[in-house]
Order: sequence, then C-alpha cells, then structure tokens
Amino acid sequence: MDKTGIFVISLCVLLLGWWFVEQNKIAKEQALYNAAHPVTSIVVGSNSVASTTTTSTANGKPVTAPIFAPDAKEVTLVLTNGRARYTFTSFGGGLRQVELLDYPQTISARWKDKITNSAISVATLNAQANVPVLAVLGDDSLIGDGNFALSHTGNEIRAEKNLPDGVRLIKTFSLSSNFLVNATVRLENTSDKTILLPAQELVVGTATPMDADDTALLEGAIWFDGTNTQDQAIALFAGGGGCTKSTPKTEFRAGSGNVVWAAAHNQFFTLLAMPKEPAREMHAQLITLPRFQNVGTATNNPAPQGVQTMLVYAGQTLAANAVLERQITIFAGPKEYRTLVRVGEQLNNHADQVMNFGSGFATFWGVGTFFAKMLLSAMNALHDLTRLGYGWVIVLITVLIKLLFWPLTKASTLSMKRMAALAPKLNELKEKYKDDVQKLTAKQWELYKENKVNPMSGCLPMLVQMPVFIGFFTMIRSAIELRGAHFLWAADLSKPDTLFMIPGITFLPFISTPDGLPFNLLPILMGAAMLWQSHLTPASPGMDPAQAKMMRWLPAIFILFLYNYSSGLALYWTVNNVLTIVQTKITNATPVKLATAATIVDVRPKKKK
Repeated sequence: MDKTGIFVISLCVLLLGWWFVEQNKIAKEQALYNAAHPVTSIVVGSNSVASTTTTSTANGKPVTAPIFAPDAKEVTLVLTNGRARYTFTSFGGGLRQVELLDYPQTISARWKDKITNSAISVATLNAQANVPVLAVLGDDSLIGDGNFALSHTGNEIRAEKNLPDGVRLIKTFSLSSNFLVNATVRLENTSDKTILLPAQELVVGTATPMDADDTALLEGAIWFDGTNTQDQAIALFAGGGGCTKSTPKTEFRAGSGNVVWAAAHNQFFTLLAMPKEPAREMHAQLITLPRFQNVGTATNNPAPQGVQTMLVYAGQTLAANAVLERQITIFAGPKEYRTLVRVGEQLNNHADQVMNFGSGFATFWGVGTFFAKMLLSAMNALHDLTRLGYGWVIVLITVLIKLLFWPLTKASTLSMKRMAALAPKLNELKEKYKDDVQKLTAKQWELYKENKVNPMSGCLPMLVQMPVFIGFFTMIRSAIELRGAHFLWAADLSKPDTLFMIPGITFLPFISTPDGLPFNLLPILMGAAMLWQSHLTPASPGMDPAQAKMMRWLPAIFILFLYNYSSGLALYWTVNNVLTIVQTKITNATPVKLATAATIVDVRPKKKK
C-alpha cells in the first residue's frame, strides 16, 4: 500500500475514533443532564396524578399535560386486527398504546426470561408515556379535566368531550392495513357566537426504549417538509450529537407550515402521524419514563428518557355552529422498509424516510443512503428467494459484493505487485535524477505508464467500496429484519453476540459495561481475520518501518471501536476479510510481467523457517 493509501486509512481510523469518543462523551453528558434536569410525568391509567409536565406553546403559553380528576376511573377499549392490539383510553381521549403481536418486547438473552413473565411481553409503542396518541394539548380550555367519553361502533372508536364556551371535541379512530390507523380530530362550535380557538398541539406519540439494552442514540423525533427530513436525536437535547456543541434543552421546535409528517421513533419502531394538510410546526420534548422492572441499569443511574413528538396548529377563530376537522393517518409499527415504501406510495408522502439512513458526511452525502436502501432491498429479496436465515443471507450478499469488486481489487493488487517489483528501477531513477525533481517525476511516470502501474491504485478499491461499507453499516443498524435473527451462536444480529459476561472488568474504554466485560466472539474473529489479512499484504516500497508496524496492528483499533456494535456488522466484515484473504492468496500466486528490464522480485510474504 502506498503513502496515499496509508494516509486515507489513517484518516478514516482517526475520524472513526473521534466519532466513537464523541458519541461516548455525548451519552455521558446526556445521562448527567437528565439526572440534573428530571422531567416529571403522569402515570396514564392511574386514578391519581403525581404531577404535570409543563413546557411552552408556540404562542408562549404553557402546555400542561392533562390533569385527570383524582376520582375519575379510566375507561379503555381495545381493537385488534391480528397483527396489533390497540388500546384506547378515556384519559386524554386517544390511543394509549399499540402492542405489536409479531414482535417480542426484547430479544436480549440477559432480560428475556424476566420479561417473558411480565405483564407486557410484546413490543409496545407509546408504553409508559404520559399522554396518549392524539391527545390535544395547549391552553387549559382545550384540556379541562382530560377525561373523554369512549364509545365503540364496529371498527371505529369515538372519544368525545364537551369543552368550555360550547366547543365539542370529537376524535374517531378506525383501523386499516399496513399498521395504519385513520383518525379525525373534530372541533365543533355548538354555540351561537364566534370562538377564538387557542393553539393546539396534537400528540404524535412518545419514543421509548424497548428494553434496557436499547441504545438511546437511535431514539428521537423526526419530521419531513416535503423534500428533506430532520432528525432530533435524544442526544441533541443535551447539546451534543453533531460536530458542534449547543445549549442543552428540554424541547425542540421546527417547521413553518410545512410539516408533512412527524414521528417519534426508536431504533426499530415508530409512531408516525401524517396529516392530510401540513401542520404548522412540530414540537418534541423529553419525558422521564419509569424504570424497567427487574432488568437493566442500576437504580442509582438516571431513569430512561423518552421523546414526545407533537404536531402544532395555530390558533384561529371558529364561527358559530362551524366545524374544524383535521384528518390524520397514524402509522404505529415497525420501521420495515418495504411496508413504509407502500405507505409512502399510498399517501404520496415518502413515509419510508422515517428509516433515517442518514445524510451528509456520515453517508458520503447521500451515496451511503443509496447503497443502504439498495442493500436492504437486496437482502430481503435474497431472503425471500432462498428462504435462508438472515445470517446466511448476509454471508451470501457479502460474497456477491466481493465478486462484483473482484476485477477492480485484482487489478489494484497486481498493480501494487508491479510497483513493488519496480522498486530497484525506481531507486536507480532516484539516484540518477536526485538533483532534478521535475525530470525524476517525468521518468517515474514514464516507467509507470510503460508497466501499466498506477500509484493511486492501492487506495482506489478502498475509496470505491467505502460508500458500500457505510451503506451496509447503516442498513444493518436500521433493519428490523435482523432484530432477533439468529446465526450460529448469535441470538440477535442487531445486537452484539455476547456469549457471557466477565464480571469486574468495567474499566476498559468502549468495550466494558457497568455489568462487566461482554465476551463477543464475532468481533474477535473479525480482528483475527483483519490481522491475518494485514500480514499477507505486501508493504509498499520504501514504507517507513513504523508505518508498516502501525498497519499491521490496525485491526486492534477496529476491534476496540466495533466490539459492541451489532453482530450482523461483525459477521459481514469477518466474511469480507476471509474472502479478501482468499483473493490475496490467489493474486499473490499470480506472477507479474514487466516491460522494463528491471529485476523482478518476489513480493510475496516470506514464510518463517
């Protein structure tokens, strides 16, 4: 590998290291900030309320979560369509929670046995949130005591409440396909005078972790303006999550009459509200959640946090006997790409962008996103075609990618071999034209051209394959298909393949946890394959010994950074490295011919005696 390739790899490693250090720092800052700024919350469904959550509306007035009367009794109605169970509540008159019957609450081997025996064992959206989906927040005149009358007719749930000044608030919900719920929010002026309606905030839902192992870095609020999406990750509330720091905050507002949809999401699930007409703004805020029972973090650690998302509508006048109705379609389900594509096509609103594959430098300015979508579609197609498990599909798709890039990699490796074989001739030219740099450069390029050598070929395959790798990284991180997918000893390809914990080792950066050091086998195999590969790759002529040594042990750095990432990513990289080793051995066995009368040297690694 030439100096340019070394520089590119070193730069990538430094950027990767900086990103991991930054994310680790942000996570710690988020925990400290949450501990110092707790957000009190209401327990939905109880007969009493501990406290309320107060923020500010767009017009400066406080937003207060509904205060349910202490003597009120919660009424719930349940609808199910076989794939999900929808629980509606009279407290707030909305969708309290959605239980996805095909998805377990946790797939973590550490917590699964304990959660299986709990009251909730399936993935539940808006669980433990302080208000239901489509609760109307804002001025006290829109809330009252927060209690609605529920009724059930066929496939429709109706929530109704009489507000002061003769306003009646009516909500209807009906189930549809593809995890969709069709809803209307209707404000009727039953009086004979004009009423000034204050600004309203319609709750989209609250993003919550599914279990104690869920990463908060992938939890947040996202909205779409018709062209682009903007994600407010939970880390951004603490002033982190990007290249610059900002002031910590408990809420986030965006939009100017262009909110096509807004969503609350975690890594694999989302509550997505798609109004028929764009909302004025979206509003997101932090919510403190109850701790997971019997599992997860110690009780002295900060409680888990959720991100509550809302659609904001401006205040307006409502004439006597007039009606204001808003139609909103709610998607409450998994972030399954094919399903979201169908929803986006049905409603013409690009709902699939809630997948949040990323943008900017993180994905090579959209190139990585393109490959993420393509690889995810290819992975699902191969799974459907072969009926293999997703682990074997990752192996298969890695082989296909390697075959696709084989001609480029082979040409690059042979060019590097020619470069190494030309070393004696290059040294002669350096000695002969040491006082004439311009002449030396010209002669070197003549030599390269004559022998079909490109000095930049060493890093070209890496640069070409980098967007594919980023796409694979993003796809594996976002693909719910891998959640709970088994492969050999790996119980879940979306999480590390932890075989057991080594207690007491909590001090190692990046890889230790408060419970000890997890023993993850796949990243270790990945590092071993990378180390083997580095010892098979010939060093560039004239490479500094210190640089050569650094390149030999570069795999150790990757193990450190990727040790606790998903086992699906480690599987991909391990298979890719093994295939590279095979390719390197084949290429090293191929002799190179030079047009120049130079001493041809054997550049294959010498076997130790």
